[in-house]
Amino acid sequence: MTNTLLTRHDPAEAQIFHANGTWGDETHYRLLAKNAAARPDAFALRDGARRLTWSELVHWVDAMSADLAAQGLRANDRVSLWASNRIESVVMYLACSRNGYACNPSLHRTYTVDEISGLLDRLSTKAILVEEGWGADVYRHDPFEALGSLPAMRKVYRVPATRETGPEFPITKSADIELPASNENPDKVCYLAFTSGTTGTPKCVMHSDNTLLANARDMVRDWKHDETSRLLSLSPLSHHIAWVGIAQWLLFGGEFVTDDPPAGVSKLDWILETEPTYIMGVPTHAMDTLAEMRKRGLEKMGTVKVFYMAGAPIPPATAQSFVEMGVTPQNVYGMTENSSHHYTWPDDPQGTICESCGRGGKAYRLKIFDPEKPDIEMPQGEVGHIAGKGACLMLGYFDNQKATEESFNKDGWFLSGDLGLIDADGCLRFVGRLKDIIIRGGKNIHPKKIEDLAIKHPNVEKAAAFPVPDGRLGERVCLAVLSTGREPEGQDVLGHLFGHGLSIYDMPEYYIVMTEFPLTPSGKILKRELTEWAKDGRLKPDPIRFAKPKEA
Repeated sequence: MTNTLLTRHDPAEAQIFHANGTWGDETHYRLLAKNAAARPDAFALRDGARRLTWSELVHWVDAMSADLAAQGLRANDRVSLWASNRIESVVMYLACSRNGYACNPSLHRTYTVDEISGLLDRLSTKAILVEEGWGADVYRHDPFEALGSLPAMRKVYRVPATRETGPEFPITKSADIELPASNENPDKVCYLAFTSGTTGTPKCVMHSDNTLLANARDMVRDWKHDETSRLLSLSPLSHHIAWVGIAQWLLFGGEFVTDDPPAGVSKLDWILETEPTYIMGVPTHAMDTLAEMRKRGLEKMGTVKVFYMAGAPIPPATAQSFVEMGVTPQNVYGMTENSSHHYTWPDDPQGTICESCGRGGKAYRLKIFDPEKPDIEMPQGEVGHIAGKGACLMLGYFDNQKATEESFNKDGWFLSGDLGLIDADGCLRFVGRLKDIIIRGGKNIHPKKIEDLAIKHPNVEKAAAFPVPDGRLGERVCLAVLSTGREPEGQDVLGHLFGHGLSIYDMPEYYIVMTEFPLTPSGKILKRELTEWAKDGRLKPDPIRFAKPKEA
């Protein structure tokens, strides 16, 4: 059974959330219905083949709600999505919101059928949307047979790889299917998302309508989005960033566009065709788009006004390119557990955008604690363990109270697993993962610092510092870079790092220029893969030694 407790949420604080407007009485479905009543003929949702108005969308959602109820699903049951960035996924999510089911959209294409089966079995999933040909090994295993045989499964909705909707996914409510009453509880568990799983077994984050919408209310207010805004998510619908966007879209009432360009249409052409004002993604998306614009001699990114970037620092050159073309970069920090709670504001100077994650909104507050003693707060300006409380914090981890409790200190502050500091302006500066540490001969080296300095080099577009095994020291640092065009020499990069303040004791001892990086579905570099490639010889970095200046 779903854990519906507001784990670690103080009831007194909940009253404050309602009083200050960070929590309300709205669900995702109620916002849909509100927009449909106010602007029925305005466009609401678009993928590569379909474009729905608000009235068409609510009609389709209601039809799905009726069909799910007809399968015998009841409040708090779980429904999963394993498909591309298509309209049906959003429809299913909103139908779950209407009926009070918990929707699990975080199933990446990179998962195997066996992995999906294991995750759904953990959730006791009752229904799932599956796209034909989707998944890492569907050429060998039939997902429909495997998932349909799970003990709790009542219905597998099968949709073709084309953007045609099959008969198993109804658009029109059958006359003999009764539409159930809408679930109006904004504190129910409505969303389940597995963490990325790059290390260990994925945990499953629980959110309510209120915890998701709290962050969205802040971002819509602070960035002044309204019904004229059109949001394009370059992050897949299997990633939390997209659902941060969904919550914002339902609040401002404009249009949401998925990353689903038709065959032969590039991401840049999709941007130009769909005319978004607001793009959400990661810095990789931004840099790739800029590179394509340079190739084609384009100086403007269509109608785009804001480019949201999370998951990695914004390279200064990237930020500058956006500013020059009239696009405001938005630097964002957050996790699946607490959404995009810290972000820069439209009037922040470029230095703040590039060097910090901003001050965020009122739905979340931060403290910095001693990494070794998480109950002891660090002085302002000192690096420590980033922790937070607030209205956008998860309810807990599904069916894992132990992991939930271990994620908080004794005073109820959620421990992110990240290192950072609060600067004199009250902005969060992310330093690196607490566990993303290379230990060389007993010395801790933080890869994030090396990477941040490396991407300031004019010929370095992306960088990853990762450990390679060493028989004597345990680990040594390897720096892998992706060039902007002209390959940077290793010694030149080391000199650059030293000139920008990197300690000689933190210098990389291996170096390689990459043609591409292995990435997670959300666009983050998989450094674990790089380490494995170096171990088995698929990656052969060159040894490199920094020539220490005499005065150093």
